[in-house]
Amino acid sequence: MVKLIHTLTDHGDDVNCCAFSSSLLATCSLDKTIRLYSLGDFAELPHSPLKLHSYAVHYCCFSPSGHVLASCSTDGTTVLWNTQTGQTLAVMEQPGGSPVRVCRFSPDSTCLASGAADGTVALWNTQSYKLYRCGSVKDGSLVACAFSPNGSLFITGSSCGDLTVWDDKMRCLHSEKAHDLGVTCCDFSSQPVSGGEQCPQFFRLASCGQDCQVKIWIVSTRILGFELKYKSSLSGHCAPVLACAFSHDGQMLVSGSVDKSVIVYDINTESILHTLTQHTRYVTTCAFAPDTLLLATGSMDKTVNIWQFDLETLGQARSLEEQPKQFVEDWSEEDVSSWLCAQGLEDLVDIFKMNNIDGKELLNLNKESLADDLKIDGYSYEKEAMENWISKKKRTSPMTNLVLSSLVLTPNRTLKMAINRWLETQQK
Repeated sequence: MVKLIHTLTDHGDDVNCCAFSSSLLATCSLDKTIRLYSLGDFAELPHSPLKLHSYAVHYCCFSPSGHVLASCSTDGTTVLWNTQTGQTLAVMEQPGGSPVRVCRFSPDSTCLASGAADGTVALWNTQSYKLYRCGSVKDGSLVACAFSPNGSLFITGSSCGDLTVWDDKMRCLHSEKAHDLGVTCCDFSSQPVSGGEQCPQFFRLASCGQDCQVKIWIVSTRILGFELKYKSSLSGHCAPVLACAFSHDGQMLVSGSVDKSVIVYDINTESILHTLTQHTRYVTTCAFAPDTLLLATGSMDKTVNIWQFDLETLGQARSLEEQPKQFVEDWSEEDVSSWLCAQGLEDLVDIFKMNNIDGKELLNLNKESLADDLKIDGYSYEKEAMENWISKKKRTSPMTNLVLSSLVLTPNRTLKMAINRWLETQQK
């Protein structure tokens, strides 16, 4: 069961965001304030509320250590606070001064990303408080952001519905239409899909949007290069979904909606564990605590509800966790074939089977083995030139002269985006 154990009613306007550290809960609101509470008794700290922003505060988040809190506002600033004293550490002005809608710390706390209404995303050095790099999306406001658990990339979501992937040097790697009418939130699971540290390159990403959908994606950053792959959609909401968040152990996902409900899912079975309906207006935010079985939900009804899970619910969410886990290195050849199909690489199945590629061999693949052993040359060609090559009945690679295993052309989106970025720099 899930039990409502406390309701906070201190904000004078819509609650926009709530966030946990190991000992504190932070909330922020249209009333321009951030409030801090102790998890021991949910008493507000003596130096709360934090007041500096001149307009609505849209988002707040703790650094991984919990010693620093970041908040961002319509006033165009992202502010860093000392959580123990309430002291202002830095005020960082968004390039262009546009309203800042979201901010997130990197897993190692060295940088902070902030996304704004004009589509800019800024990466700040959290030691010097200086702007490290800045980029922008072509359309829409940036309203969502999440760092991968290994810190190698982060993903932003826009009001036009795109999920955009950036590396740690602020290079745009990929952009994909994810939600009709706009993305509202996204979050990475901290746990690898494989369930173990031997394969940390596959992670779940959850996104939600104005299309009433909660979607699960698989993000891969190894073996065959970066990929953002749609996996499934979770049912339950009948109106736009405004927030989603994974539990710390990756076993549960929570979402909040315009339909005033909060839904908790078992991420292994993708089934609904609980539907909570105590809020009287739109649910705008939800967050799990990192070390305790607590969930916070905030709403346009100006309240924050604190929920506690019992061990039975935790057992339900971890039902599959007790079963033996199969790491990638333990995959059979059939498991590898299934994975290739799931990645949209069906044309490679016969090649991998012919070479007896199991999980252990898969993890050892590199560019040289792909070319020498599997006869996959790894080169990119102009589409028109390759189509002309094939039309002349040629069945070998133009670069290596190896026999082509398939005549299906696969677009190199990463290269295309790199070319587009270079062209944009030449036009400035």
